[in-house]
Amino acid sequence: MPNSRYRFNPESLSFDKIRLGFRAVLLRALAYFVGSLLIAFFYYLIFAIFFDSPKEKALLREIDQLTLQYDLIHREMDNLDKVIGQLQQTDDNLYRTIFEAEPISETQRESGVGGINRYQELEGYNNSSIVIETAKRLDQLKKKIYVQSKSFDDLIVMAKQKEEMLASIPAIIPISGKDLTRVASGYGLRIHPYYKIVKFHAGMDFTAPSGTDVYVTGNGVVEQVMSSKRGLGNHIIINHGFGITSIYAHLDRFNVRVGQKVQRGDVIGFVGSTGMSVAPHLHYEIKVNGVNVDPVNYYFNDLSAEEYDRMIEIASKTGQSFD
Repeated sequence: MPNSRYRFNPESLSFDKIRLGFRAVLLRALAYFVGSLLIAFFYYLIFAIFFDSPKEKALLREIDQLTLQYDLIHREMDNLDKVIGQLQQTDDNLYRTIFEAEPISETQRESGVGGINRYQELEGYNNSSIVIETAKRLDQLKKKIYVQSKSFDDLIVMAKQKEEMLASIPAIIPISGKDLTRVASGYGLRIHPYYKIVKFHAGMDFTAPSGTDVYVTGNGVVEQVMSSKRGLGNHIIINHGFGITSIYAHLDRFNVRVGQKVQRGDVIGFVGSTGMSVAPHLHYEIKVNGVNVDPVNYYFNDLSAEEYDRMIEIASKTGQSFD
């Protein structure tokens, strides 16, 4: 039984038992309840400050794991950045050198991603710095990969153009006979067979019997098939692209038509002695951007080094041209 409380009555000189009313009992009970809540809240604060709940412990472990993953991602990004750097160096110093192209500027490779703050939505969190830094590095790598990918696309186009150019450049002797006995006259100042004066000879002459096959020396398109009794006589002009043309003159007859595509080694005509010619032979010229060049420099697919030296020697000794 709960202890009873008493109050001294001076009139009766006795102790009267105190009887609480309903309101007093309710207030007292409420006071005890509020006090208990305050004490419980106080203990909860102490526990929450010094001890983690199971859920908080799980979240902390998850944060630690994510932080570790971000560290691993940064290491992988470092490795990827090194690989991209090696690709860039190979691109600039090897591939673009081969194709005679300008290297990509450092500014273009390292330029950032423009626009407004792309990382604003990542701000305001406890680990915002590591997340934002990772996002920035990822964007930079994506930019570098994009630039390098575009560069490789350009290199593929350059390679195709280079392959086409190598196939188009005149690179063989226009008639058969690698013994070189058919080299009659070379490029440069020669005695003209008709005028008997020193005159510039813009090509090379190859002696051969009439009807001998004449081969196109590089891939191209037949630009002109001309029949004439003067000058170059019956002749063919091949446009090889890249500013290069070749001329085959004094032909007996033709084996191609204007606009026809030809490939190196195709028979385009036959040796003759038409036009201003003193004997059956092929007069052969090469022009680069409209300017005559020495054809002897364009036989690298057909001659060994020794044969090439011999051809230069023979061509330089001949004093008179055949046209």
